[in-house]
Amino acid sequence: MHDFLIREIITSDITGELLSTGFDSSYAPKAAGKYLYKNLKIYNLSPAQANILKQTALSAGADCAAHREVITGKIEYSNCILGGSLAQFKVIAAKLQSQPFGLKFLAQKLLDLSDFSHHSSGTKIVGILNITKDSFSDGGRYYDYEASVEHLNKLITAGADIIDIGAESTKPYSNGVSSDEQLDKLLPVLKYIESHNINIPISIDTRSSIVAEECIKCGASIINDVSGLDFDSDMADVIAKYPETKVIIQHSKGTPENMQISPQYDDLMEEIFIQLYNKVEFAQNKGIRKDNIIIDPGIGFGKLKRHNIEIINRWKELKTIGCPVMIGLSRKSLLECKDAVNEEKDIYTLALNSILINSGIDFIRVHNPALHKKFMSILG
Repeated sequence: MHDFLIREIITSDITGELLSTGFDSSYAPKAAGKYLYKNLKIYNLSPAQANILKQTALSAGADCAAHREVITGKIEYSNCILGGSLAQFKVIAAKLQSQPFGLKFLAQKLLDLSDFSHHSSGTKIVGILNITKDSFSDGGRYYDYEASVEHLNKLITAGADIIDIGAESTKPYSNGVSSDEQLDKLLPVLKYIESHNINIPISIDTRSSIVAEECIKCGASIINDVSGLDFDSDMADVIAKYPETKVIIQHSKGTPENMQISPQYDDLMEEIFIQLYNKVEFAQNKGIRKDNIIIDPGIGFGKLKRHNIEIINRWKELKTIGCPVMIGLSRKSLLECKDAVNEEKDIYTLALNSILINSGIDFIRVHNPALHKKFMSILG
């Protein structure tokens, strides 16, 4: 019996693999679309829309799963799972252009998503500077001005691409800090940055629109709102006033005071996806440009360990919202080393972040940029 040797190919460079077989070089980039396969969940289709989509998918050699009753019309709406290759998606989109029931608009969305390889320009490192008394990792180490400025410079020297500065701890069961108290700590550091001509982008970790606006006026270019624009009803309006300011919109289940009290999800990734999608839509309706929005699934913000691990493994599902993704797991409880020194926590942080880096995450938020930069230099 002939012994056939077979190897599964796991790579983002399927074009290169085709060329390695001696495949026609002029056709290889186009042919690669036949080997890139994805599953997309499409929400709230009418029975007519779902039936047409399913038949169109089958005619293109793809498939579409829908509620069993769409064929009878006994249900009002059905979610659908459309699975196929990039090439098949393009065929489906072309056929839907001439279909009724608004399916031409679905066709355009499929075309917009057809480049679902999600090319990344490389993971950016966001260095953390906590100017708080009760940070879960720093314990007030940088609460004094001199200490905070010294650590700022260390983060920059370590190679952080962005510095995220916060003066309010949002660890589980923590209480809020007033806007005035936050500004008392933040503004002197921002003035130091300005007076020393430091050009690195500065993010401000705050839920307060008052803090956000004052810090933007002093040079901050990113606002990191862990409440996802929920805590302060003026936050979106303030950010929209400054067209060049970016915002990080995070998913959080509950508030820091109660978020870790038995958080439950029927479908973790779906709930995070829908909430972040709605928040991005809300931000755009307020006047914030979509290209200024970064989304964060909120590791540890109303999640148990199993939830956090699922996010790490499935974060790419959030890319279909159309925004860069940031994840911050540095030194958090999912590492299960509460009493370890920070140097040990950073090793486990890097271990989990290596999964994210290798899968093309846009931003990771870390306490130890130097360790991560070293790892990324090894990867090349």
